[in-house]
Amino acid sequence: MARAALRLDAAALDRLLLDAIREHGLVGAWTEVIVPTLQAVGRKWESSGERYVEVEHFLSWHVSGALRRAAPDTVPDRPGATTVLACVPGENHTLALEVLSAALTERGIPVRMFGGALPVESLIAAVRRTGPAAVALWAQSRTTASRPLAQHVAAMEWGVRGARRSPLVLTLGPGWSGRPVPGTARPYGLADTVQALEGLASR
Repeated sequence: MARAALRLDAAALDRLLLDAIREHGLVGAWTEVIVPTLQAVGRKWESSGERYVEVEHFLSWHVSGALRRAAPDTVPDRPGATTVLACVPGENHTLALEVLSAALTERGIPVRMFGGALPVESLIAAVRRTGPAAVALWAQSRTTASRPLAQHVAAMEWGVRGARRSPLVLTLGPGWSGRPVPGTARPYGLADTVQALEGLASR
């Protein structure tokens, strides 16, 4: 897969990605094949004086396309079962959320994916409008991980008096490493995240 990316061979890369997803499933393919390939290409870029930026972008684009092709149709909303996925403001790395979206959809969990660099006001509006069971916030770097934002979302409430609900907020990505954010969950890796959200949706 890395060799196909280095050759900029779109047809071969698409075939290899879809074969990996079919053989290992979305979670297994991401963990065992795609992430190691992305890391290998990243190391090549770092060790070559930043000569392979186009390869990294090419690979990421094709991974995103393969995830969309492999994912089933959108799951209809179920009250209190939806998961909101968003990158924090200033964060544009969406691939990890794209695979999470596909894996949750595959398991029949309704998802609303908002992608990269969602502004604070838009995130708050999306949470209020969907009343989700969970909100997953991705931060690739510590400079974008906003602890006050995560805590604010975790403290949001809706519903009638006596039956108010709040979302479970998951802080995902390396940007949240270090001190845990009070009132939020930090699952380890894709499989743990999917398991936590699957359990929440089934309650």
